[in-house]
Amino acid sequence: METAIYKTRLLTRRDELNARLQTIEHDLDQKKDPDIEERSVESEGDEVMESLGQSGLLELKAIDAALSRIEGGTFGICAQCEEPIAEQRLEAIPMAALCQKCAAAA
Repeated sequence: METAIYKTRLLTRRDELNARLQTIEHDLDQKKDPDIEERSVESEGDEVMESLGQSGLLELKAIDAALSRIEGGTFGICAQCEEPIAEQRLEAIPMAALCQKCAAAA
């Protein structure tokens, strides 16, 4: 399997996520509006940004794990059953650690 393409895609996505997470962190650090109604709206927005930040951190973790598998020579091999992961699955989810069958069972 040619992993260079996947590595490039994963590194690009990691850079995008890092930039997004920096923006979220910056936005969350902004001074809050003194108006109580505006603070309420800001609070709701902060909850959404925090949720996006958490999902971004989880995706970063998965990307780093996939990059480690590339370096270790196990990329594209299911971490559970050790069978090859279908190319179509890796095209859709390049950080996939499990084949379709094992992912469905989990």
